[in-house]
This record gives sequence, C-alpha cells and structure tokens, in this order.
Amino acid sequence: MTEETPGFEEKSDVPSGATPDDAAEAVENSAKEDSTAPAGDASNEKSAGTAGLTAQLDQVRSALDERTADLQRLQAEYQNYRRRVERDRVTVKEIAVASLLSELLPVLDDVGRARDHGELVGGFKSVAESLETVVAKMGLQQFGKEGEPFDPTIHEALMHSYAPDVTETTCVAILQPGYRIGERTIRPARVAVAEPQPGAQAKADESEDPDKSEKDSE
Repeated sequence: MTEETPGFEEKSDVPSGATPDDAAEAVENSAKEDSTAPAGDASNEKSAGTAGLTAQLDQVRSALDERTADLQRLQAEYQNYRRRVERDRVTVKEIAVASLLSELLPVLDDVGRARDHGELVGGFKSVAESLETVVAKMGLQQFGKEGEPFDPTIHEALMHSYAPDVTETTCVAILQPGYRIGERTIRPARVAVAEPQPGAQAKADESEDPDKSEKDSE
C-alpha cells in the first residue's frame, strides 16, 4: 500500500509506458525551457538599459557642444576686446605725443632761425642739439625742401609768383618747415610757390613741334 501526501500532486512530463530514453529527453527539454525563459527577460532589460544610456550620452554631447560654442564665442569677443584696447592705447599715446611736440614747434623754429643766422654757438648750441635729438627719438620728422612739387595736403602756400624755369607749381622757398609723426602731419610746411608763366607751356610746345606751329599759322 502506497502512502500519499495530502495536498501534493506530482506531475510528470513523462507519458506512461515511455522508455527510459524518452524520460531522460523529457527531463532535458523541461530544463532547457526553464533556463531560456529568464534569459529573454534579461535581454529585454539589457536593451532598455542600453537605450537609456544612449539617450543620456546624447544629452551630454549636446550640452558639451553648446558649452564649447559659448567658450569659442567668448574667446573671440575677448580677442576683439584686446585688439580694441591696444589700438586705443596706441592712438591715445600718439595724440599725447603730438600735443606735446606741437607746443615745442615754436622753440624748434627759433633754433632753426638761430642756426641760419650763425647764432647757434656755445652752450645754446648743445641745448638745441639735445632738444632736436629728443624730439627725433619721439618720432618727430621735419619736411619741406626747395624745388619739390607743391602738395596742398602737406604744404601751405603763403606767397605766390610766376617763374619761367618751372613746369608745374613748385615750392621755391621754405618759409617755415613742416613736421609730422609717422603719417600724422602736425604742421604743414609754409612755403612760397611759383607757377609757370602764362603762355610759357604753349611756347614750349611750339618749340618742340615747329611743324604744328606752321600748320596753325596757315
């Protein structure tokens, strides 16, 4: 007589009348089913986790790109600011130097007149030469020479005349030299100019082409 445990019902996947090989195969198949069922759930969980990490990585990359663009923009603005400051600093320095040297121009004019009259001697000569050396180091340049063409951008005509030996408006005398710093003109050269005599150019053309004068007379 076989005792049965109350409330326990044994289920068997092996059909009645099966051989021992059939029983072993049935047990093996049951074990495979038990082992594959959780694997599918784990794969789904892994896929979900990978998708979440990818989304987070995309967000981080987007934020990094935005911060990089902001940094590049700030760097460009800073470089432009530095260039503006440097340019303004140079401009302010040039203006200050030009203002100082402008106040010294009358003194340099007196030195020039004294030199022309032979009065630049002794200690006065040493002081004058030292002053000229200092202003030259500060960038002051003198300009204006007799015989150069008149240029209204750098010359100021104080006297006017006609001359037979000039072919264009020419500076024939430098009444007061001009001064510049680099490309900035502090004071134009004050000059006396001479222009060709009226009709001199026509006579010159006739002397160069006598055949033309004969044709005109005919």
